[in-house]
Amino acid sequence: MPAGVCGCCGRCRPRYKRLVDNIFPEDPKDGLVKSDMEKLTFFAVSAPEKLDRIGEYLAERLSRDVVRHRYGYVVIAMEALDQLLMACHSQSIKPFVESFLHMVAKLLESKEPDLQVLGTNSFVKFANIEEDTPSYHRRYDFFVSQFSAMCHSTHEDPETRTRIRIAGIKGLQGVVRKTVNDELQAIIWEPQHMDKLIPSMLFNMQDNDDTDRAGGEENPAALAESCFRELLGRAAYGNMNNAVRPVLVHLDNHRLWDPNEFAVSCFRIIMYSIQAQHSHHVIQQVLNHLDTHSKNTPRVRAGIVQVLLETVAIAAKGSIGPTVLEVFNTLLKHLRMSVDFELGEGSRRNSGTSLSSGRGKENEERIVQNAIIQTIGFFGGNLPDYQRAEVMMFIMGKVPVYGTPCHTLDTVKIGHQGTKRIQTMLLSSLIMVTSGFKCKTMSAGLPAAFLEPLCSISLMEDNELRQLVLEILHNIIDRHDNRAKLRGIRIIPNVAALKIKREKISKQDVVFMKKHGQQLYRHIYLGSKEEDNVQKNFELLFTALALLTIELANEEVVIDLIRLSLALQDMALANEENMPMFIRCGIMALVAAYLNFLSQMIANPAFCQHVSKVIELRNMDAPYLLPEHVFREKCVLPESLDREDSAMYFQTADIADALSGPGYNAERLGVAYVPQVTDEDRLTRRKSFVDTISLQVDILSSSLPDQSTLAEEITFETLKKAIDTTGLEEQEREKRRQVMEKFQKAPFEEIAAHCESKANMLHDRLAQIFELTIRPPPSPSGTVTVTSGHAQYQSVPVYEMKFPDLCVY
Repeated sequence: MPAGVCGCCGRCRPRYKRLVDNIFPEDPKDGLVKSDMEKLTFFAVSAPEKLDRIGEYLAERLSRDVVRHRYGYVVIAMEALDQLLMACHSQSIKPFVESFLHMVAKLLESKEPDLQVLGTNSFVKFANIEEDTPSYHRRYDFFVSQFSAMCHSTHEDPETRTRIRIAGIKGLQGVVRKTVNDELQAIIWEPQHMDKLIPSMLFNMQDNDDTDRAGGEENPAALAESCFRELLGRAAYGNMNNAVRPVLVHLDNHRLWDPNEFAVSCFRIIMYSIQAQHSHHVIQQVLNHLDTHSKNTPRVRAGIVQVLLETVAIAAKGSIGPTVLEVFNTLLKHLRMSVDFELGEGSRRNSGTSLSSGRGKENEERIVQNAIIQTIGFFGGNLPDYQRAEVMMFIMGKVPVYGTPCHTLDTVKIGHQGTKRIQTMLLSSLIMVTSGFKCKTMSAGLPAAFLEPLCSISLMEDNELRQLVLEILHNIIDRHDNRAKLRGIRIIPNVAALKIKREKISKQDVVFMKKHGQQLYRHIYLGSKEEDNVQKNFELLFTALALLTIELANEEVVIDLIRLSLALQDMALANEENMPMFIRCGIMALVAAYLNFLSQMIANPAFCQHVSKVIELRNMDAPYLLPEHVFREKCVLPESLDREDSAMYFQTADIADALSGPGYNAERLGVAYVPQVTDEDRLTRRKSFVDTISLQVDILSSSLPDQSTLAEEITFETLKKAIDTTGLEEQEREKRRQVMEKFQKAPFEEIAAHCESKANMLHDRLAQIFELTIRPPPSPSGTVTVTSGHAQYQSVPVYEMKFPDLCVY
């Protein structure tokens, strides 16, 4: 008999082939033959070394059936493979898995949706099997590519398209589950795979047209989101960048930054899915992406900033370390760039470009700036107190002053308008950062490095900036949430009805007021007389005085605040600086409202009676000196204030008598308040000191009579008058008495300020003398002269130089 005949004989075929053939019925509609399947399973478990051959033969039959379009037998073969895979857990399963994955790949390569779904379901079952030992050589590159392609299916039939996409998402989920826990499969986190996985999930999350379907399994968007969360939840420290970067690229490619609802949703999912200690990686990626798009359209930049806002809002609930200042530094840089773009558009619009397009671009830049400010404020407001104090210092250090160097801004380049814009926005962000800030001690909330620049801004000639500074002070000083009860400037009839919360002032706050109290008083005093003050300025000044009384006032501070109020009243009456009548009446109304509040807070009946009497007289004869009248739109103001009518004004003597009891040093009220001199005054008034001295010298020299008229007959009476010093001694004694009284009653800060002003005058005069007398020797290289801001060198010839005799040979 020929050898070929023996090869075709069924009895001569290997047993595993006969067992495999028996599981296929004559009619594929009958399904898998269960009894023969049980025999095949028992044989595979008893002889695991045959598993690889069983798998190869099944793969051969499946490939033949796929080519012949016998899809019923394909389904039976995959069912048999699944059962063998679930039943066999041994070392010999490794070669069988290779055959299994080869068959799954065959199904996925076919163009039939049913076969693709069938192969995907088998792969998902395989992915749920936990293997005892890792596989060193197995790779899933093909499956990642194929499942990603299925996620982007564009089949004509919507139901079929949905089935394919769901199968692709499940397949990717299976790949993730099979690989992320295997240290030898870290290759799945490489960029070439993440660039396929992440966009496939985001594409289905974005195309959320099937939300009306019941259940998350039938909805590709919900299933993709679940898979996306699972992938991010398994991301390790070193894989965060590779996981986030494809998200940003996808948002760029599909132009999803404007509008940015989907972008915000994606990053919320990211922040809530990853481990908390990895948050700063995401923030860093978004910041870098913002830098990449620094020259993009304003709406795109605003969309990225809003995404950053959502990101830091979630991350700020925990400490994120050194990323805090980096976030603020990057945001301030983009704030400067946005102001530059806005001012550039404004200048081009003025030069004759399209008016509508220029205004539209400027308004869009405002959107970017507002988004940055909201991000800064919201992020800072959600930080812990110890980090919030550092952020306050950091932002204050970035507030520019026009004409001075700044770490982040060239104020000369952006001009006065740009400087003001940035000042306003940074102070607005500080208001948001300080909102709700409760410092235990005032020295922690208002350190000198923060208070001094803040008070410097409060003296700028812009009422809006001064308002922002006062609101920042309110946020920090108000530790018991009393500010809402003090809104508006008014004569409060019953302060007790406000139910103001307060505590006894601590020793630390007493020390703070002794150290910085005069600085606060000075800026309130100087800020009250600015000519561009409006009603809101006076309202905020009243609230500031009231909060100082509530939070930081002991007996000594109360006396200082009364002296400050009386000094404001005297300043408005004297009007040495020719202030407008509205400002003068506003100051008088401010003093009336505050002294009414203070008298009731300290509960001194005599003080309250004096204040009430003055207010009643003003109601009858001078209503323009009260806040309820002067800030009306049609309030009639007088041409002048009658200083002689003392009943209309608060009297120092009456207040001193009211506070003459124990607890208050009423004698200090007799010493007029004088603002403390600071470094700012020295810089701005140094020229005025020299001018004053020069003016006095000119007047004296012009008023001196001619020397010829000084000749006078010298007689005995003339000599007697010259020798007689009785009058001079009396004057000297009176002067000494005044000096001693001043040093006994005046506070230390005023004495120091007085002595410092004298020392400054002497120092300025000496500096002027030294400048005239001390000149550098001529140099052959020349001297430098500054003309119109440009340096010019003037050389000196050697033969014109005068050398000492010892140096000449």
